[in-house]
Amino acid sequence: MIKQYGGKWLRWVSTNIFHLNQLTNMAEIQPSASAAKDGKPRARKVGFRLDMTPMVDLAFLLLTFFMLTTTFSKPTVMTLNMPKPDEHSSEIPASKALTLILGKHNQVHYFYGVNDARSQPELHTTSFASEGLRQLLLDRQHRKPGSVVLIKPTNEASYQNLVDALDEMSITNQKKYALVDLDRTDRELLKQNGL
Repeated sequence: MIKQYGGKWLRWVSTNIFHLNQLTNMAEIQPSASAAKDGKPRARKVGFRLDMTPMVDLAFLLLTFFMLTTTFSKPTVMTLNMPKPDEHSSEIPASKALTLILGKHNQVHYFYGVNDARSQPELHTTSFASEGLRQLLLDRQHRKPGSVVLIKPTNEASYQNLVDALDEMSITNQKKYALVDLDRTDRELLKQNGL
């Protein structure tokens, strides 16, 4: 039996011993002895070979582990409820309205009521700081609960200004607010005040 499979068995054993030897010798020192030509003994040069395969395997395992265990940042979304379209628009009483005009240089111009041809409102200016717009909204909510805030961005206002204004509505828990286009009377009011 051994004679029949002897050649194959010997080849299999020698191949596996060769692979086993390669696996156990991941880092080995290989001395190279060269005798001097003139007969004097020289210091031996030592060669060093390092097998990087296990380190590469470990690097890919760590990379895969961290890719699978990390969570990507979820985008934050602001909900904005839009009214249902119908034929008639609801009129807002001037006594319950606060109009915010978002201007350039991160400024918020505001007046109480609505701007129509009958009345000329007094325009005030504040900022997006917590002592500015937030305090104004909290004071208005405390003095006149149930008021409606009209937000009117100008062409000079940035998108961040609009997002900040909507954030302040959420922070101060305003129940009713609306995004409204800037009309001709509002532009004239800004022009009269040099803005």
